[in-house]
Amino acid sequence: MVGGSIAACTSSGGGDWQDDLAAVPAATTVGGSNSACRLPVIFDIAESWVPEAVDTDEWGSPPVQGTVSLVCEIDAKPAGRAGFLRVWTSEETKLDSRGILDGYMAEEVGVDEPAYRETKAGAFPAAEVTYLKPGAAEAETKRERALAVKLPRGSLVLHLGGLDTREHENMLPAYVLAKNTMRESSTSTRPAE
Repeated sequence: MVGGSIAACTSSGGGDWQDDLAAVPAATTVGGSNSACRLPVIFDIAESWVPEAVDTDEWGSPPVQGTVSLVCEIDAKPAGRAGFLRVWTSEETKLDSRGILDGYMAEEVGVDEPAYRETKAGAFPAAEVTYLKPGAAEAETKRERALAVKLPRGSLVLHLGGLDTREHENMLPAYVLAKNTMRESSTSTRPAE
């Protein structure tokens, strides 16, 4: 029954969800008061993935996409992968998860074959999209994924890209770990001093 409801929520294109993937083992967490990134949630991250708070741009503001601002990048390079988990947050509380995701995706460039579904991030209801974007090489596309969550004290988008589709797929178990272990944090979204 669950599979049927998910299928009903996907858009044309069908997606490439790879729901049979297991999460990698957890090495540490990100989001708490002692973390490099203070977030409205805490989630587990894979071994050798390194979180770092996002510096503001020359105007003193972080990058913004839709209603959310980029606050944290979790770098996969120390784990031997070319990509990031990126965390975008907002104090926005009026939109539901799909509205948050729609705002984020409206500003993604070159999106092709998006497929949406309702899902869970830990215990939180969430909306998720998988899609293709232009890759580095001419005529190449790569797969990306984003997850939006409405939280009691704001909203969050978790995004996984990658150098190419192969790297994206190699990093998906770390994304699954973050998604499945998401829980509320009592800290603010400001980076640690």
